[in-house]
Amino acid sequence: MANITTYIRPGSRAMRYFCSTCGCQIGGEDGGWVISTSIFDANRDDTGIWDIKKHIYTESTLDGGLAEWLPRTGKKEMAVWNPPDDAIDHRPGEVDGKLLAQCDCGGVSFQFSRPTQEILDDPEIRRKWVSPVDKSKWIACLDACDTCRLTDGAHVIAWTFIPKRLITPAIPDDLLIGPSKAYVSSRGVRRTFCGTCGATVFYDCDGREDIVDVAVGLLRAPEGVKAENWLTWRTKRMAFSEDGMRYDPVLTESLRRGFEEWGKRKHGGLLDIIMG
Repeated sequence: MANITTYIRPGSRAMRYFCSTCGCQIGGEDGGWVISTSIFDANRDDTGIWDIKKHIYTESTLDGGLAEWLPRTGKKEMAVWNPPDDAIDHRPGEVDGKLLAQCDCGGVSFQFSRPTQEILDDPEIRRKWVSPVDKSKWIACLDACDTCRLTDGAHVIAWTFIPKRLITPAIPDDLLIGPSKAYVSSRGVRRTFCGTCGATVFYDCDGREDIVDVAVGLLRAPEGVKAENWLTWRTKRMAFSEDGMRYDPVLTESLRRGFEEWGKRKHGGLLDIIMG
């Protein structure tokens, strides 16, 4: 436990644990242990090891969150559970036309704007990062890569992609805001997370200096965690789905199908956006 950081959210009794080096969420305890099912890499070829069957705390997402994309695993309908007195955080998420991104403890906090005219006038940036169906939105995707799973402690993570010049306060070259820490997960790739609560913050890589990946889980969009008033989701495919299929094929395939079904309902078809 020497390389584990503990965090207790104000007003909560539960203690959470995350890796002090890379920020991976390990689990927590509140009278009993809860362990992340995403960190057992030694068992990733054992396709029958997990039986994921329930969504919890969905009301706090405001829009259903992942539960709307994962209504079932395999042939089994997912159950949904919410406590009777779950408090919903109604902190304002939009200020002066900018969207707040903030970790759980509040130590990492910044805002970004919608695509500006300068961005829209740049055909390269517009093609890669601005929504093809609504020029006032950014694009977002689901990512199932092994490295993201092992640095986040979740089967999949959601990213959006923001020009650094539109983030305020301006982020430094090392991407470190407040108590955040950096982790080089591979050559030329930098990830940051809050050193206090462990929330994933940024992904940055060489050759793409003007853009930074922002973890969607930080966004405080008033409409809900999917931030649909700000983001257009790529629904045709998940990034690195082959990694997800190797680790947990049942959940990955079920999420792919549910995500596509949602995309068809939203847009009448699937959006396949080429990013980067």
